[in-house]
Amino acid sequence: MAELLVIRHGQASFGAQNYDVLSDLGHRQSAAAGDALRAAGWVPDRLITGTLLRQRETLKSMGFDQAPEEHAGLNEYDFHDLLTARFDGVVPEPVTQDRKVHFRTLRETILDWQLGGCKGARESWLDFAGRVEDARKFAIETDARRVLVISSGGPIGQLTATALNAPVAQMMTLNLQVKNTSMTKFIFSNSAFFLHEFNSTPHLMPEGVADMLTYS
Repeated sequence: MAELLVIRHGQASFGAQNYDVLSDLGHRQSAAAGDALRAAGWVPDRLITGTLLRQRETLKSMGFDQAPEEHAGLNEYDFHDLLTARFDGVVPEPVTQDRKVHFRTLRETILDWQLGGCKGARESWLDFAGRVEDARKFAIETDARRVLVISSGGPIGQLTATALNAPVAQMMTLNLQVKNTSMTKFIFSNSAFFLHEFNSTPHLMPEGVADMLTYS
């Protein structure tokens, strides 16, 4: 059996003009994740990221030098576009400025999107789910035994919910739990794909670094 280790990107830049860059903390989280994998003797023989800058920066800061492959199916859903569609182009200011309001509203929006709402959004829920499945197949159609993927909370939630055959709405519950640089591991073969570990952060558990743990 081979291993697919999916890591969420490090902390991005919430509230900044360009969200799609790692914060200083995000770079440190990523470096700690890479160090932990090497200390455990877990060295990947295939690397894949989405096409987002924060995903590519995470892998770079983890310290793995080989050139990664890319698959856009690993990218996050466009939550700015979904919020714009839901609020007819005028997103209330608290949704973009207050973390608690933002994530409560985001959860409500994704649940609505899954039921066919957010009309006018550039991507439907079915399209999102389909591209995540395409990315999963791309990652496991390989002779590699240890595949390292850098993705985002939404695709990780969807991959996990699918592996567990969970109800569609469970994806968002899982999504909102996914910590920055957390590790979710799947085991796969030609005939099997199942969840082995979800949302673990062993690199952020030692004394002195626990304050580095973030969810956004």
